[in-house]
Amino acid sequence: MHLYVHVPFCARRCSYCDFAIAVRRNVPSAEFTGRVLAEWEAGQSAPWWSEVGPIETIYFGGGTPSQLDAAAIGQLLDGIRRRRPVAARAEITLEANPEDVTPALVAAWARAGVNRVSLGVQSFAPNVLEWMHRVHGPEQPARAVAALREGGIGNLSVDLIYAVPDTLGRDWRADFDRALALMPDHLSLYGLTVEARTPLGRWVDRGAAHPADESRAAQEYLEANARLRAAGFEHYEVSNAGRPGFHSRHNLAYWTRAPYLGLGPSAHSAVGTRRWWNVRDWSKYRVAEPGREVAGDEHLTPDQVRLEALYLGLRTRSGVAASMLPENLINQWIDAGWASRVGSQVGLTPDGWLRLDALVTQAAGA
Repeated sequence: MHLYVHVPFCARRCSYCDFAIAVRRNVPSAEFTGRVLAEWEAGQSAPWWSEVGPIETIYFGGGTPSQLDAAAIGQLLDGIRRRRPVAARAEITLEANPEDVTPALVAAWARAGVNRVSLGVQSFAPNVLEWMHRVHGPEQPARAVAALREGGIGNLSVDLIYAVPDTLGRDWRADFDRALALMPDHLSLYGLTVEARTPLGRWVDRGAAHPADESRAAQEYLEANARLRAAGFEHYEVSNAGRPGFHSRHNLAYWTRAPYLGLGPSAHSAVGTRRWWNVRDWSKYRVAEPGREVAGDEHLTPDQVRLEALYLGLRTRSGVAASMLPENLINQWIDAGWASRVGSQVGLTPDGWLRLDALVTQAAGA
């Protein structure tokens, strides 16, 4: 079993962000903690609990979980542990922004049991950070990493965004050099996407911004892949690379279709063929009756299960069983350099990952 807690609060909305967030000058940490634990308590009678084992991973995402006060994460984890067993070697991740990280907060996180931090760096270039509406400056990630390491966090991930508009003049190689210089255990790489309900979406609509063309996006992605491998990382999923022993166990649970429960506004859950999700906005979530936060649910058909397994499996380096794909399609992909076969498995290459959606659509129709 795996657990996700969505913390919606942010100091500012990033220009590209379409996540369910709530911008707050004063974060209601106590109210949020109490409300999430009320949802957790109300869900303890769900019949599927008898089908799952101890909680193996817990992930605090957002939003910006590092915006919560020092006591909140410990209170949440204590409440979770009171009701369900958490594995002794569970991976407990917290997303943080560099400007939030202080020795005092790191100490509180570590005492609570957090053993992995995902640091939202995105870029080191001042003009790019300003354009993204990021709050931190180019020097703060190094200070945050030092505080995290000194505070005992032994598993550190860094996020970077590639394929920003040409007009920003961003030096992707220089940004990547600075990320590697932080000596992270894990790197997540996300291509900039234009979502409708974002500042970036509005800029593009009125012609004030233009996304990077596909060729440059592909070039930056493939360069990152080559440099990660040279630095000893394993690029184990389309957007994620880790040193040996530092793959994200929580994210791997999603890609292998393991059961997971989401708590908080907009959080999604999946057990067996059932999928359900909470109301999106904090303002609605906070007043919903505990146990009645769900905004929608569905049960996957066998065809939907196959499509989900194809898409999630092909995101990973291990791929899918060759038996899921026609032999002629496998050979076509291999000849094009988009896939490789290892034993009974077929996985995509980095060139194939650039075409993931198209290849999954092709495989689903075969």
